[in-house]
Amino acid sequence: MLGEKYFELDMSYWGRSRRLVIQILCIWALVAYGLPALVLKTNKMNYLGFPLGYYNCAQVIPLFFGALLLIFNHVQEGIEADQMDGKPMVEAASSAALNAVLMKVYVAYTGGFVSFVLFLGFLEAVGVPDQAIGILFVIFTLGMYAAIGIASRTSKSDDFYVAGRNVPPIFNGMATAADWMSGASFVGMAGTLYALGYDGLAYITGWTGGYVLVSTVIAPYLRRFGSFTVPEFIASRYQGTVQLPGGKVVEMSGFARFLATIVLLSCSFTYLTAQVFSTGVIVSRFIGIQFEVAVFSGLIGVLFCSLLGGMRAVTYTQVAQYVILIIAYTVPAICMSTTQDDGFNKNNPVEFLVYGGTLQAIALREKEMVLLGLASKVTPYLEPKWRRVDFFALTFCLMVGTASLPHVLMRYFTTPSVRSARRSVTWSLGFILVLYMTAPAYAAFAKLEVYTNVIGQPLSVLPQWVFTYGKIGLTSVCGKAVTSVNEAVEACAQATGGDYLLRLKDLKISKDAMVIATPEIAGLPYTIAGLVSAGGLAASLSTADGLLLAISNALSHDIYFRLIDDKASIQKRLLISRVLLVVIALMAAGTAASKPADSLSMVAWAFSLAASGNFPALVLGIWWRRANAQGAIAGIICGWGLTLTYLLGTVYGGWELWGGISNVAAAVFGLPVGFAANIIVSLLTSPPPDNVLAMVDSLRDFKVTGEDLTAEELEDIKEKEEALARTQVLQVSNTAEATAEATVEAHI
Repeated sequence: MLGEKYFELDMSYWGRSRRLVIQILCIWALVAYGLPALVLKTNKMNYLGFPLGYYNCAQVIPLFFGALLLIFNHVQEGIEADQMDGKPMVEAASSAALNAVLMKVYVAYTGGFVSFVLFLGFLEAVGVPDQAIGILFVIFTLGMYAAIGIASRTSKSDDFYVAGRNVPPIFNGMATAADWMSGASFVGMAGTLYALGYDGLAYITGWTGGYVLVSTVIAPYLRRFGSFTVPEFIASRYQGTVQLPGGKVVEMSGFARFLATIVLLSCSFTYLTAQVFSTGVIVSRFIGIQFEVAVFSGLIGVLFCSLLGGMRAVTYTQVAQYVILIIAYTVPAICMSTTQDDGFNKNNPVEFLVYGGTLQAIALREKEMVLLGLASKVTPYLEPKWRRVDFFALTFCLMVGTASLPHVLMRYFTTPSVRSARRSVTWSLGFILVLYMTAPAYAAFAKLEVYTNVIGQPLSVLPQWVFTYGKIGLTSVCGKAVTSVNEAVEACAQATGGDYLLRLKDLKISKDAMVIATPEIAGLPYTIAGLVSAGGLAASLSTADGLLLAISNALSHDIYFRLIDDKASIQKRLLISRVLLVVIALMAAGTAASKPADSLSMVAWAFSLAASGNFPALVLGIWWRRANAQGAIAGIICGWGLTLTYLLGTVYGGWELWGGISNVAAAVFGLPVGFAANIIVSLLTSPPPDNVLAMVDSLRDFKVTGEDLTAEELEDIKEKEEALARTQVLQVSNTAEATAEATVEAHI
C-alpha cells in the first residue's frame, strides 16, 4: 500500500509537470511561428511609428518568452509545493549568504568601472590621444579578469568543474548571459540586422526562444542528475549491452560517451573560433596591431581565468564581464536615442521605444536613393526577403541549438538546486534580453547614419572611420579596402573625388565592424568607442572561457578519466585539463587567424551541429523511457553526421543548397533524421536495463531528489558514483538470453 501511495504521488507530480510543459510549449510555438507568419499583413499597421510586424519579432516575441518563463516557474513551483505537504522550500543558508556578499562586491565593481570610464572621458577632453584611451580600456579589462582568475584559483574538482554547485540563480543568470552573448552576438548581431533587416530578426527570435526549451525540457533534469558534463549524462543514461558477431557482449555507454564528446568538440570548437575571431577584430582596431597578432594576444585574458580556477573563476569573471558588456552596448544606443526627434519621440533614452521614426526615415531614404541614382534598386529594410521557410528553418535550428549547446547547459550544473536551475534560466533570458532588445535600435540608428551622411557624399569628404576600418579589412570602397581619400579615388577610377558621389553598392561594411564602428559613425566621443571595444572584448572572452572549459573538461573527464585511466587522481586530471586548455586555445587562434567566415555564420554552424547531435539524445533520454543505447548511438551518427556532411559540402565542397536551405540552418535536415534513427532503432532492439529505467524515474521524481543537498552530500554522492563507474567497465555476458533477462519492458 505504501508503495502504491508513493507511486501515485510520483505520477501525479510527473503527470502535472508534463502537462504544464506541453501547454507552455504549445503557446511558445504558436507565438514564435504565428506572429512572423503574419508579418506582411501586420507590417501595414503602425505602433509608435513601428511597422507592427517588425516590432513583434524585434521586441514583442522576446519579451513574451521572458513572461512565459516567469509563468512556468510560478506554476511549477506550485506543483512542487503540493508535494512538500505545505512545507516551504528554502534554499541553503550558505547560498543566501553568498548571494548577499556577491551583491555587495559587484555593486562596488560596477561603480568602480563607471568611475574609470568617466576618468577616461576626462582624459579625452584634455587631449590624451585616442589610441592611448583604447589601450587603457583593453589593459584595464584584461587586468580585472586576470585578477578575478587569480583570486578564484582552486584545486578542488567540484570547484573546477561546476563552481562548487553553489552559484546563486541571479549571478548564474548573469554569467550565463555573458557566456551566451558571445563576441558574435555583441559584434555581429547588430551588423546582421543592419545587413539583412527584417530577416536578421530570425536570430533574435531563435536565440531567445531557445531558453524556453532549456528551462522546460532539459536544464532542471540535468541539474537533478548532478553530472559534471553533458557526455557524462549521455553515458549514464544510455547504458546497455550489445552482442557482437563473435558472441562477445560489450557495454555501450563508453561508445555513447565518446560520440557525445565528438559532438561537443565539433560545435564548441566552431563556436570558440568565432569568439577568438571577434577578439582579434576588436584588439586590432583599438590597439593598432595586426589582426593575426591580435588574435593570439586576446587569449591571455581567457587562459588566466580558465587555467587558474576553472568553472569557479570563469563564473565570477563572466559576471564582471556581463556588467561591462551590457554597459558598453546600451550606453551608445541610449546616447543615439536621446538625439531622436521623429514626431513620435523626442530625447527619449529608452532606445527600443524610440527607433520607429528611424525605421520610417530609412524607408523614405531607400526610395530617395533610387530616385537620385545612388542605387538602382534597394531591398526594403523592413520587409522579408527570404522565403518564409528559410526564416522558420533558421529560427528552429537556433532554438533547438540553444537547448543543446554543452557550454550553456554546463552553467546549470553550478546552481544549488533544481529550482535554482529553473530560476537561473529565467534570469539568463532576462539579462540577455537587455542586449537583444537594443540590437535592432543599434542597427537602425547606424543604417540611417550611413544612408544619410555617407551614401551620396563626394569621395573627398568621406568620414575617417571608413579609412580606419579599411586598414583592418572591415570596410571597402568600390571593392577595395582603402585607407585614404586618394586610395578611394583610385579604387573608384575617378580623376577627382570631389565630383563623384558614393553610391550604395560602392560601400561595403563587414557585419563584424558595425557595433564597434557605430559610435564613430554617429560622431560620439572616442571614449564611447573605447567602451564598446571593452564590451566586445568582454563578450568574446566570456564565451571563449566557457567553451574552453567545456572542451577541456570533456576531454580530461569523459575521455581520459572515464575511458583511458579511471584511476587518475584529481590533481592529474586537473593538470591534463589545463594543458588541453592551452592546446585548444592555440588551435582556435590559428583557425581564426585564417578568417574562415563572419562570426555569426560560424556560430550558427555550431548551433546546427549541437542541435542534431545532442538534442534527440537529451530529450528522448529524459522524456522517453524506451530510448536505449543503440538508438542514441544511431541517432547521433545519422543526425550529426548528415548535418556535418551538409555543412562541409556546401561551405567547402561547392555543393548546391538542398531545397535552397542555407547551411546556417543545416540542422533542419539532421535533426529529424537523428530523432527518427533513435526512435526506430530503440524500438527494434532491447529496452534499457533496470538501473537505467530507475535513473530515468529518479529524474522525474520530486520526492526523492527535490530537496536541496549540502555540498558534503553532493561530494559523497559523486565519490560513490565514480567508484561505481570503475566497477562497471565492459560488462560481458555469455549469451543473449542473459542479456535479455537483465532488461524489462519499458513504457512512457
